Amino acid sequence: MFATAGLFKNLPCPERDTCARPQCIYSHSLTLPSPKSLSLPKPSLVSSSDSVKESVIPAKRPAITSPSKLAPTSPEPPRKFQKANIGKKVSVPTASHTESGVPILRINAAQSQVPIPVRQTMLQSLYNQFVILYEALLPSNPSLASDHALKQEHEIYGKSTRLTYRNAIIQCIVGLKRRPAPISPGHPSVGTEADIAARIEAQKHLESLHLSGDLLEALIHPVTDLKKWGYVVDIPPGSGGEEPAIEGKIAKCERCPQYFLVKPLEEADQCIYHWGRPSTAKANGEKVRIYTCCSRPVADGEGCSHGPHVFYETKAEDLHSRHAFSFLTTPVPHNKPLEVVALDCEMVYTTGGFRVARVSVVDGSGKGVLDELVRMDEGVNIIDYNTRFSGISPEKYASAQLTLTAVRKTLDSMIDSNTILIGHALDNDLKTLRIIHHRCIDTALLFPHRAGPPYRRSLKDLVREKLGKLIQMGDATEGHSSVEDASATLDLVRWYILNKQKSAIQ
Repeated sequence: MFATAGLFKNLPCPERDTCARPQCIYSHSLTLPSPKSLSLPKPSLVSSSDSVKESVIPAKRPAITSPSKLAPTSPEPPRKFQKANIGKKVSVPTASHTESGVPILRINAAQSQVPIPVRQTMLQSLYNQFVILYEALLPSNPSLASDHALKQEHEIYGKSTRLTYRNAIIQCIVGLKRRPAPISPGHPSVGTEADIAARIEAQKHLESLHLSGDLLEALIHPVTDLKKWGYVVDIPPGSGGEEPAIEGKIAKCERCPQYFLVKPLEEADQCIYHWGRPSTAKANGEKVRIYTCCSRPVADGEGCSHGPHVFYETKAEDLHSRHAFSFLTTPVPHNKPLEVVALDCEMVYTTGGFRVARVSVVDGSGKGVLDELVRMDEGVNIIDYNTRFSGISPEKYASAQLTLTAVRKTLDSMIDSNTILIGHALDNDLKTLRIIHHRCIDTALLFPHRAGPPYRRSLKDLVREKLGKLIQMGDATEGHSSVEDASATLDLVRWYILNKQKSAIQ
């Protein structure tokens, strides 16, 4: 037996008179009050085990409630979960901008391995360099430098440690200083290091795919589809070329609904028109039709640009009378024409209608094989150079040497009736070249508009969506590049084979 601690020596024994314990822990002194005079709880009809449970003294500290049982009004999780940072999401760096455009980091300092003041200083340095690099772009894209600086800093922070972060930023700034200054948002110099690397890798992947005739055979559109989409599939009646121009005759203006007397540029009458196309937009929660050139409602009617009256012919018979249609040459033994080419043309308005002024061709690997300006036929005068879209100016056109007939002979030496032609809205290019061909792949048909025919998606939108590139970014004096557009259609077909066609086969 252990010796008693004497904790109960001042308490009277409940069984004072009848206690039989040889060493009772309670007191049997007669001077203490009788246990009956103490206020003891009345016995209840419960088991001895229950009474023991009820008399247990509560613990000094209550047990921690599990997280699932926390009251919904609890402002924060229990302390042990706070220490472990369980259930918290790492916040994504965001930024606000000062009046000067400098981005300011907004991020929880406890979640950053690098001190926030250091990151802010490095972000400022990145921003300053992007401002210098994007000098030509900032007037039309004011937030471009700050957005890319923030994104670049986040990329570097994500792949750096506390010790390597500063040097990584400095190396990036050195790389920014070496980049050529971009002249358009689609320039290869625009973007963060990751953006540029991703574009280069994607382009290498596309360029590694050489388009051959066997690979593209399944994509050739049936002649019935070509006809439905406005292709000229047969030579119209007549010898062709009997009326190259209609100068002095009445035609309906393509730009405004008026009829006018066809005259050369120096004598042409002026009209007011919209050079942009009608597009659907939302205003005050309602859909409205506006012009893309000036954002004015179509219902207003008033044009935003001034220029000469021009006309555009669509009937095969009219086109044939201006310059004769013909098929590409038939295959010749021992001659090895190109299996696949991508083609694009730039056009101008003339007294003979909408005529080709530049033709560009690239082969199946993307290599340029022809880029030639086209001089108008005898008796055909230019009304409008259509520079905003064609990129043809009077100065450029002055260097044109070959007529359409000569250009056709050059094409016949490169391609024949077995060659697969690739283009976007290729029917327009073939009409201006006066070519009839049945082995065509049209990216406007490969990537149809959700509204169906006759609607077509623009080449610019398709390239931005599928290839992540920006094309046709020239202003009113630069226009489009037919070489760039031809290469873009070739890449769209490559993308289609690597993505849609491949997934369909699998």
